[in-house]
Amino acid sequence: MALLLRTFARQGVCISRPHYSLLYRHAAPMGTTAKDEMNKFWSKNARLNRPMSPHITIYNWSVPMVMSITHRGTGVGLSGAISAFALAALVLPESYPHYLDLIHSLSVGPFLIGLAKFGIAFPVSYHTLNGIRHLWWDMGKGFKIPEVYRTGYTVIGLSIIASIAVALL
Repeated sequence: MALLLRTFARQGVCISRPHYSLLYRHAAPMGTTAKDEMNKFWSKNARLNRPMSPHITIYNWSVPMVMSITHRGTGVGLSGAISAFALAALVLPESYPHYLDLIHSLSVGPFLIGLAKFGIAFPVSYHTLNGIRHLWWDMGKGFKIPEVYRTGYTVIGLSIIASIAVALL
């Protein structure tokens, strides 16, 4: 409010002539566009023989890096799967037992059913256990590099064991 009053007082309130530059009077005009700045940046880097920014292909893959990517991927996948199943439950005309009987009528072998169970159980168990690992980090514990690797391998091992146990049910 004070800024508005000060601006009116400095310019004077004139009813006959509108002041379109009331709020941006002190703004400096831009000399170049973003495209010009980008071209200038890349030409300077080419002239100085600078390399491009680091890309994922130059990094040595590590367990924490892969686990971080996998954690995000399982989170997105689980969210998408739950949303798809919820939408299917709302839209499809039959009830759950009908579709369960339909799956049983496919006569797939126990190996494929176990593999499907493992495929459903692994992302859930991995994302859950790695989420617990992240909560542990949120408490400020386990940030030393050996601990990061040890907890990473523990999460992977426990996820596989839990997924096999669920698949055998």
